[in-house]
Amino acid sequence: MNLFIGVTFYPTNSHEINPKYDLAKLPGVVRGKYAKKYKKGTNIIHLYPDIAKVFKNDELVNQTLRSLIDIAKTQAKVSP
Repeated sequence: MNLFIGVTFYPTNSHEINPKYDLAKLPGVVRGKYAKKYKKGTNIIHLYPDIAKVFKNDELVNQTLRSLIDIAKTQAKVSP
């Protein structure tokens, strides 16, 4: 017995919105409403898994990068 007769399935990895939803009928839905705000305050960097194991949060990544920048500046001043 097929319980799914007449049911349409959409791939779960699809980035498209299910066609049965009419966004025009949803209140407050505006395409790109927060795009500028998001772009302005977001800088996403992908870490490889081996590096992500070392850095458990963004603060540790930032502290380490700041230290590396300081070391590079110091080395640049010392170099002939």
